[in-house]
Amino acid sequence: MNLNLIKQRLNDMQSQATNQGGQKSNLFWKPSVGKQLIRVVPSKFNPENPFTEMMFYYGIGPKKVMSSPANWGDPDPIMDFAKKLRGTNDKENWRLAKKLDAKIRTFIPIVVRGQEDEGVKLWQFGKEVYQEFLNMAADDEIGDFTDIAGGRDIKLSTVGPETTGTPYNKTSIGPSLKTSPLSDDATLVESLMNDQADPMKVFKPIPYDEMKAALQEWLAPEGSEEEGEITSEPA
Repeated sequence: MNLNLIKQRLNDMQSQATNQGGQKSNLFWKPSVGKQLIRVVPSKFNPENPFTEMMFYYGIGPKKVMSSPANWGDPDPIMDFAKKLRGTNDKENWRLAKKLDAKIRTFIPIVVRGQEDEGVKLWQFGKEVYQEFLNMAADDEIGDFTDIAGGRDIKLSTVGPETTGTPYNKTSIGPSLKTSPLSDDATLVESLMNDQADPMKVFKPIPYDEMKAALQEWLAPEGSEEEGEITSEPA
């Protein structure tokens, strides 16, 4: 892991804050309420940085989640429309643009301690957990926690809605005090390093016209009544 690269991303995030299916279900992992121990595995696709940032839209159009074409460098009609809204001086347009902003989700390859035989999983999380990971990587006393020989396991503590006061769980993370190898089994280490899924290939870019249609439907749902439209004849 390139610690200088990770530190730079931490600086970028702090600056922004100041200025501001079946196969897949087996592949993805999320922590359950309680305490768990995981190990972040160096990324097969980017050894210098295990974090993959991707943008998604939630609740726009018929699909619950849509990956932004911008993840692959393609034009994004929703992003373009939000940019045009911000080009006006209308407060309502700015509010709408904020609703249309894509949400950033970060993916990282991990193994769950005690379940190494299940292979590498992808854990996705939001800004807070990502910030905690970057803070750890920037701490010289912790170092490269992904190192297969002398890295560190990551301790997770997750609380449920009864504690968070929201419909969602909340997870906090911290490094193990002792360093340890990824595994003493060389064959297992080789398997974990090579048998990984690339988030950029797990998700697929949605065609421009399909995303544009979803945006138009979200802005003006089919069946919505125009002002003054007569919906029924008088008795």
